[in-house]
Amino acid sequence: MKNISGFIGTSIWGVSFCSVLTCLAVLLPLTLSTLMAGEKEMLRLYTGSYSTAEEESIKCYEFDSRSGTLTYLTGYSGIENPSFLALHSNGRFLYAVSETDQKEGNLTGGVAAFLIDQSSGGLTKINEVASGGAAPCHIALDRTESMLMTANYNGGSVAAFPVMKDGSLGERSFFHQHAGSGTDPSRQDVPHAHSVNPSPDNRFALVPDLGLDKVFVYRLNPEKGGMELNVPSYAVVADGSGPRHLAFHPGRSVVYVINEMASTVTVFDYQTDAGALSEIQTVSTLPIGFEGRNSTAEVAVDPSGRFLYGSNRGHNSIAVFSIDQDSGKLEAVQHHPTGGSTPRNFCLSPDGKFLLAANQRSDNLLVFPLDAASGKLLDPVEEINLKAPVCIRFVK
Repeated sequence: MKNISGFIGTSIWGVSFCSVLTCLAVLLPLTLSTLMAGEKEMLRLYTGSYSTAEEESIKCYEFDSRSGTLTYLTGYSGIENPSFLALHSNGRFLYAVSETDQKEGNLTGGVAAFLIDQSSGGLTKINEVASGGAAPCHIALDRTESMLMTANYNGGSVAAFPVMKDGSLGERSFFHQHAGSGTDPSRQDVPHAHSVNPSPDNRFALVPDLGLDKVFVYRLNPEKGGMELNVPSYAVVADGSGPRHLAFHPGRSVVYVINEMASTVTVFDYQTDAGALSEIQTVSTLPIGFEGRNSTAEVAVDPSGRFLYGSNRGHNSIAVFSIDQDSGKLEAVQHHPTGGSTPRNFCLSPDGKFLLAANQRSDNLLVFPLDAASGKLLDPVEEINLKAPVCIRFVK
């Protein structure tokens, strides 16, 4: 057998075996560190706000899905009050309301389409259309992403627009005006459509109307850019509740409606074929004994379907509920401070490991890890300052 020392000293294609070993010793740790770094998934998210058109009203951040930290990338100025956003799943298009009462002298807000720069995250405006009613406060794409729907709060109406291949918005293809009033003359003298939410199977869209204490049900026809009232056309919540936003359970036929004025969540059984809602339960979002002023804002179910979250403005907290996997009913498990004032919106990270809370009046956003076993919020790992944040949306 050849002496090993002689073998090591020989040349392989003109390179000594000793040199090869030296290179491996250097490269292996670098390769391992590179693989580990590859596990760090960097996501992008956008925030909408109440800001003037001269300010950076939409901002883009990079989110580290392992640590929960945020890095500012870029901002966009040129649109007033982009208080709610929607992102196309191709990552190329972003849509925003312009929550105003007038555009060019007409009683309407606006809805704008943007092209996303894939390298920088920067936005270029494609076009803007009139929303059809004053103060559009919420938008959503249908599941085929061929139609964009909006809820006009002050206008008390719902509208829809076709989404073109280049991401632009076509002329309004649907409009419906709600009518009537609720029991509270200070808040419910007229309709206030507050959000529009396509069902998982894209057959229906549910629209809570704060002014009427109703959750309207519309049938969807995205191929024609249309919507029509279902039969039955709505479900009711308790008088004076003020339904605002809602969330579908990811694995059950259950819908959760958060009621702004009553600080409650109403649980509905949802008949997917008929689009009908039947109340199962209503629970408070506040801890026992709280007597201050409060209103709720956002609601979300985690990806596992085990926990529900709702934001309290006044108590300034996130209410955490466990979800009974048989009935869909809720049980309160935590009320955690959001680290600021008026948490108008929050968002769960796509993996369900973090909750990002946007505090509108204290101009800050905090990132909270979530305990996988209990669903509870843990101490925040990140806090950033930004003006009047009211919406957080991850790029899909």
